[in-house]
Amino acid sequence: MAIEAPVEGSTETEREAPSGSSSGWSALRPLALRIHFYAGLLVGPLLLIAAVSGLLYALSFQAEKIVYRQELTVPAGEGALPLSAQVEAAREARPDGTVTAVWPAAEDDATTRVLMSAPGIEEGKSLAVFVDPYTAGIRGELTSYGSSGALPLRTWVDELHRDLRLGEFGRHYSELAASWLWAVALGGLLLWLGRRRTAKRELFRPERGAKGRRKVLGLHGSVGLWAVTGLVLLSATGLTWSRYAGENIGAIQDQLGGATPAVSAAIDAGSGGGGEHEGHHGGGSGSAHQGADIGLDQALESARGAGIDSGELAISLPAEGTGYVIKERDTVFPVQLDSVAVDPGDGAVIDELRFADYPVLAKLTRYGIDAHTGVFLGLPNQLALAALALALILLIVWGYRMWWLRGSVRGQGFGGRPIPRGAWRRVPVSALLPLIAVTAAVGWFIPLLGISLLAFLALDLALGAVARLRTRTRT
Repeated sequence: MAIEAPVEGSTETEREAPSGSSSGWSALRPLALRIHFYAGLLVGPLLLIAAVSGLLYALSFQAEKIVYRQELTVPAGEGALPLSAQVEAAREARPDGTVTAVWPAAEDDATTRVLMSAPGIEEGKSLAVFVDPYTAGIRGELTSYGSSGALPLRTWVDELHRDLRLGEFGRHYSELAASWLWAVALGGLLLWLGRRRTAKRELFRPERGAKGRRKVLGLHGSVGLWAVTGLVLLSATGLTWSRYAGENIGAIQDQLGGATPAVSAAIDAGSGGGGEHEGHHGGGSGSAHQGADIGLDQALESARGAGIDSGELAISLPAEGTGYVIKERDTVFPVQLDSVAVDPGDGAVIDELRFADYPVLAKLTRYGIDAHTGVFLGLPNQLALAALALALILLIVWGYRMWWLRGSVRGQGFGGRPIPRGAWRRVPVSALLPLIAVTAAVGWFIPLLGISLLAFLALDLALGAVARLRTRTRT
C-alpha cells in the first residue's frame, strides 16, 4: 500500500514516467495514482488496525502454549484410560454442564478436551474441561471457541482483529479493510512497475544512496513488491467470511457446486451422500441421546474401522435422532479432514465424508481460510502471517511518512499540495468505459468497496467545488 504522490517539478516525477511505448499507461497512471493515494490515506488507519491485530493473532498460537501449559499438557504416561472414564470425570467436575463434544488427547503429553454447554458461557463458545488421559484428573477449565479450539487469549485477539470486539457492527471495519487491501496493493504494484529503471533487480531492493523521501519510497515499493501476493491472498480469503462480500462469494460457490459438504448424522438417513444436517455438530440444545448407546469408546472404534486414523479428532455426542460424528481435525497440510457418523445403537457407520471427495472449490476455500487463520502449515504459516502483518505496518508507516515529507520538502504545509483533479479526463474513452464497467461490477460484488469509493468521489467533488468557489471569490 502506498500513500504517495509525485511532487511537480521533481526529478522523481521524471523517473516515474513510463516509456513512450506505454501511452495507455501514461493516461491511466495519474488516475491510478490519485485513487491509490486517497485510498491509502483514508483506509490506512483501518488497515493499520487490521495489521497490528493480525500480527498479535499470528503470535497468539505459540503464546497460548505457554500461557495455558497447565491445561494443555500432562506428564506422558503408559496407558490412557477409556474416553468414557475421562468424560465422566469432566461431568463430575462440572455437573451443571452438558457434554457436547470430546477432543481426545492427540499427543502423549496432551490433555483430553471435553467440551460442554454450561451456564454463563457465551453463545458460540464452549466450556472446555481439560482431563489428564492417564489419571482422569482435571487440569483446568477454560472457554473454547471455533473449530481450532481457540482459548481465551487467542479468542480475545481474534475478536479484536475481526470486529474490534464491537460485535456485528464492528465487522464493517474488517470488511472495509479487506475490501480495499487488494485494490491498494495491486495499484501500488502497477505504479511501482511503471517506474523507469536500468535493471529489473532495482524493483526488489531500495535505491542505493537515496535520501529523504526517495529513500522512503524505495523501501515502500520494494517491500510492497515482496509482500503484494500475500496481501492480496489475505484480502481475498478474509472476504470469504465477511458479511456482505462473503454472501456474494458464497452464492457463487453454491452456483458452481463448490459448497462445503457435511456428513449426515441422522439415524434414519442410511448411508447417504454427505448431505446437510442441522444439529449434528453436538451443539444443539444439549439434550442427550435417548435409547441404546454403545458409548464413546465403541463409537471411536467404529470410526477407526472406517478409516478415521488421524490423531487429532473431534467427537460430537448424539442428540435425539442423530448419531455420533467423529471428525478428523488435522488442518496442517497434507490435511486429514475425513468424517463419519456412527449409529449409537449398534455402532454401524451411517454416513461418511472424505475430504478427497470435496469439490475443488470447497477444498481451495478451506485451504485459503486455514492459511489465513494460521493453521494450514503450522508454525511456518504463523511466521509468514506475522511477516506479512509487519510488512503491511511498515508500508503504511512509510506511506504516511512520504505524505509528510512531500509537504515539508516543498514548504507546502502538512501533506503538501494534493494530486491535481481531473485525471480521468485524460483517459481514452476506449479504456475509460471498460474501466467504469469493471469498477461498477467489482463495487457491486464487494459492496463496502463500492460504497466507500462513491463516498470518496463525492467528497472529492465537494472539495473541488469548494476550491473553485474560493478561487472565484478571490478573483
